Amino acid sequence: MNRNMILTCALTGAGDTSDKNPNVPVTPEQIADAAIEAAKAGASVAHLHVRDPQTGGISHSIEHFREVVQRIREADTDIVINITAGGGGDWIPDADDPTRGGPGTDMQTPAERHAPVGELLPEMCTLDCGSLNFGDMVYINTADWLREHARLVQQAGVKPELECFDLGHVWFARQLQDEGLLDGDPLFQLCLGIPWGAEADTETMMTMRNKLPANANWAAFGIGRMQMPMVAQAMLLGGHARVGLEDNLYLSKGVKATNGQLVEKAAGIIENLGGKVMTPAETRAFLKLRDPNTGKTAGGQA
Repeated sequence: MNRNMILTCALTGAGDTSDKNPNVPVTPEQIADAAIEAAKAGASVAHLHVRDPQTGGISHSIEHFREVVQRIREADTDIVINITAGGGGDWIPDADDPTRGGPGTDMQTPAERHAPVGELLPEMCTLDCGSLNFGDMVYINTADWLREHARLVQQAGVKPELECFDLGHVWFARQLQDEGLLDGDPLFQLCLGIPWGAEADTETMMTMRNKLPANANWAAFGIGRMQMPMVAQAMLLGGHARVGLEDNLYLSKGVKATNGQLVEKAAGIIENLGGKVMTPAETRAFLKLRDPNTGKTAGGQA
């Protein structure tokens, strides 16, 4: 059981959710405000995507990321910043020519995915660890792309959060570690409940946890109605947790949530089980993250 939890809030994601819950932040200002709201509610980490402010759809704009990060860092409320680097992998074959991407396809090179991270240098970023039948599309991450991407993250000195949507992704992340592409103790995020990856249940979480390297730290999340049960399950199995509107739009059945409300509910679960949520400063020290104010890690190295 883990009594000292890192609690991440995934604020907005890139899915078609902004029309389903008006609390899903869309503009850079709204996303930054949501991060500050989550921090005040007790979150340790804010996981950032950005959206097109006009349509609410996918955006990879460095300028949007820059505005969000600047607003968060200028705020009085501290929170660790984790920028997504998993965009640009959506493939939907064209109905008439399956060798081409059809409507909804959104692909980027590893360098393009990494660009906001390399320029803005957040404490953390995501590194997705494999391809997946992601609902009705295919999410593409070839092995060589991932090696290239891991090398870019390593060179930037940013802590990768290894996103694993299935058991084979854990296997490949271990391979990245064996090849020297991950520094320090690796941090895994077990992503549960996305069709058609790993299911959001105790058996699946335990199986993935049991395949992690001995020196790994890990967290997990479930989507939809399994969000809060997976918070409790991750704590009981020794991990950390993630909540937020990227993964779940509801506080309870029929009640649309805010990011702050989801953080408060998860923090209450953790406290009722006898634990506490780490502060951002404690999180930086625990994970040996680079402090954005000094440029040094918890060990004092620049």
